Amino acid sequence: MTQVKICGLSEPDTLQTALDAGADFVGFIFYGPSPRNVSLERARELGAQVAGRAKKVAVTVDADDAELAAIIEALAPDYVQVHGSETPERIREIAKRFGLPVIKSIKVRGDGDIQAAADFAADAALILFDAKAPEDLADALPGGNGVQFDWTLLSGDGGHARFMLSGGLDAGSIAEALRITGAGIIDVSSGVEIAPGVKDSALIRNFIEAVRSAG
Repeated sequence: MTQVKICGLSEPDTLQTALDAGADFVGFIFYGPSPRNVSLERARELGAQVAGRAKKVAVTVDADDAELAAIIEALAPDYVQVHGSETPERIREIAKRFGLPVIKSIKVRGDGDIQAAADFAADAALILFDAKAPEDLADALPGGNGVQFDWTLLSGDGGHARFMLSGGLDAGSIAEALRITGAGIIDVSSGVEIAPGVKDSALIRNFIEAVRSAG
C-alpha cells in the first residue's frame, strides 16, 4: 500500500485530521523563513499529540548539530529530513551522531538531478524527489513551492527501489503520479493548503483517500 506523508503541519486540529485519516508520516518544519515553521515548544506539543500513530519527521535545512539536538529533544522524531546542501558525509554524520535515519531531499529539474541521487544511496534511509523551484520564482523555499517536475524521469524506479515523491501533488494529480512513478511513499504539503502554511482538514482527508484509491 502506498504510504502518505503530510508535511508542514503546525496546528493541532489539522494534525489530528492527518492522524485520523491514516497518514503514515507527519512532517514538522524547522526552518525560519518557511510559513510552515514550528517552534520547539509547538513541536513538543504536536509530537506528544502524535502518540505513536504515525512516524514523525523533523524537516531541516542545513541545520548544525546544536540545532538538530534541540529539535530532536523537542520532537523525538523517527526521521530527520534534510532539505539543504547536505553532503553524503554530513548525512552519515547525522545518522551516527543522533542514531536516526535520514531522508535526503533531491531537487529535480532534469535527469541529471535523478542520477545525482545515487551519491546518497548508501547513507540516506530514503530519497525524497522534489521539484526544483523555477529560477524566476520569487521567494522560493527549499521545498513546498507547489511545483511539479517531469515524473517520467522516475518511470520504473529511477534506480531507487524505495523513494518518496513530492512536488506540486494534490488529490487530482496523485493517480497519474503514482501510475508513472510507482512511488511507495507520497509527500504533500502545499497540495493540502488553502494558503501558504495553512493546512485544510478536508483537503488532507481528500488527498489521503485519493492515494488509497489510486495506490
